[in-house]
Amino acid sequence: MDTTPTPYGTPDAPRLAVRGEAHLEVDPEIARISITISARGTDRRDALNDLTRRNTEALDLIKTYGDEVENLETGAFSISPELTKHGRGERIRAYHGRVHTTAELSDFTALGDLTTRLADLDLTRVEGPWWALRPDSPTHRHARQEAVREAVQRAREYAEALGTTLAALVELADIGADNPTPSYGYGSPAGAMRSAAYGGAPDHTEDAAPLDLEPQRQHVYAQVNARFTMNPPRLG
Repeated sequence: MDTTPTPYGTPDAPRLAVRGEAHLEVDPEIARISITISARGTDRRDALNDLTRRNTEALDLIKTYGDEVENLETGAFSISPELTKHGRGERIRAYHGRVHTTAELSDFTALGDLTTRLADLDLTRVEGPWWALRPDSPTHRHARQEAVREAVQRAREYAEALGTTLAALVELADIGADNPTPSYGYGSPAGAMRSAAYGGAPDHTEDAAPLDLEPQRQHVYAQVNARFTMNPPRLG
């Protein structure tokens, strides 16, 4: 007797194919901000020294938040000349330097305070926040499990409509799930903040009030394809 499974159903073992889907809306777990430190000067060494000093000031400020900052990374660094026409040739008018840093925080109260203090620094640009779930967040698992339960429930309803019951699970396929956005699912930034323009920081008599940031809800999706066999229904 040939017991090789067939890719289709038979009268004795009808097959049923369904899709299970889940959509969860949850609060974010982490937020990321991007910090760009700038410096400008007519002398390259002076511009570099200013950039180093401002970058150190920003990093020291971020590190005062301790474990509330889960990740801190320095990215691109650049220092480049600004050329200007001078007679028949070109001459260097100034040097521009930039350092890019990213920080991830899980404490959103600290995030609002840190963002404001960074944006208040001289020649500092702050972008973000980008809200996200951690890659190992249990929310992803819950969404997948919910999609499977939904597939089983849908299959049972089809079987009940035929006056029969499910017999066995033949196949369960993950067809792409979870939050589809790349890089931790970071969405669009909530906004961008910038400090004083070139020429030096204003003389503040007191610190700026912390930003009141409203976390962006995260959408997590999961989908599965499932195939079952049913007990033979009686069709009249």
